[in-house]
Amino acid sequence: MDRNEQQPIEQVLNAPTSRRSFLRWTGMAAAAGTMVACGRESALTIEPATVPPATATTAPAGTDHGNGGHGTGNAGTPTTDSGAKAWEEMDKMHEAGIKLFPAKTEGLSMQPLEYRMEGDVKVFELTCQKTMWEVEPGRKLEAWTYNGQLPGPEIRVTEGDKVRILVTNQLDESTAVHWHGLFVPNNQDGVPFITQPPITPGSTYTYEFTVRNSGSHMYHSHHNSTKQVSMGLLGPFIVEPKDKSKDPAYDKEFTLVLNDTAQGFTINGKGFPATVPLTAKLGQKIRIRYMNEGLMIHPMHLHGMPQLVFAKDGWNLPQPFMCDTLNVAPGERWDVIVDCTDPGVWAFHCHILSHAESEHGMFGMVTALIVE
Repeated sequence: MDRNEQQPIEQVLNAPTSRRSFLRWTGMAAAAGTMVACGRESALTIEPATVPPATATTAPAGTDHGNGGHGTGNAGTPTTDSGAKAWEEMDKMHEAGIKLFPAKTEGLSMQPLEYRMEGDVKVFELTCQKTMWEVEPGRKLEAWTYNGQLPGPEIRVTEGDKVRILVTNQLDESTAVHWHGLFVPNNQDGVPFITQPPITPGSTYTYEFTVRNSGSHMYHSHHNSTKQVSMGLLGPFIVEPKDKSKDPAYDKEFTLVLNDTAQGFTINGKGFPATVPLTAKLGQKIRIRYMNEGLMIHPMHLHGMPQLVFAKDGWNLPQPFMCDTLNVAPGERWDVIVDCTDPGVWAFHCHILSHAESEHGMFGMVTALIVE
């Protein structure tokens, strides 16, 4: 695969690495037959925000917290109505979520947006529309999307390209599109009543500009933006540099769009266990493009291997640095390289733990890097 090629999400979901290898690495091969027979569906749905606890899992005073907090079965250990210890029920919920990962849901996000050529101009089309979006298995929520995707389709061009983007509004309120991080003429900046009229319901508006700066950028609504971006009007805009020699070499790349609003805590519009794993072969280098379209900071922590941070908001850093946890604030984009030197399934999550795990198991902003 070309080092700059984005692997389609459907390929990742269907690839043997993403499911069979995950089960093999985690010792869950026995569960694989069941999940395959069910078409990657399960009767058990983990919804951390809504599932009521079976019982209080906070250990009472005097409970033995040895053995990883699992106690020794003393008389003070709380039990459920079925007689099972509370910690056993909690463990079952955690295990169930892991066994579902990566759970299949309807809706693929960030698919490459096709264009047509009109002379020397690349012409793209975006349609703002309401879509029922499946965030987790069985949990569908109304989303406001570009072309029915959350995040919207990936626009990918090369520095110096001339682009024309036709935006059709099928919502019941006006909107606009801001090209976050891109150098554009003032009248193309996408802020109603400052640089343009709003795009009213049923109308189409045309943006046109020459792409002047490379890097990892975004596009999103800038009209009633707290609601519209939160509901899903956002997407990645990636500009390849003319001169790629200044970027580090890599074999594969992934874009992680972080959000924390109408659909809950999500990575690329999905919450665990429906998030898509990152996959690589041993020895490959992968590029990760972080983009935060939410309202909160998200320190993204990768287990097992460090991240080489080399670009911020589309600009290569004069001094790249290493870390294992990278804080991504709203509006920021960071680019990192991970050298996949150690095989296994490595947890990858936001380290504000209330965004990633509860007594009911992992949820929200959790995925994994699978290295084979």
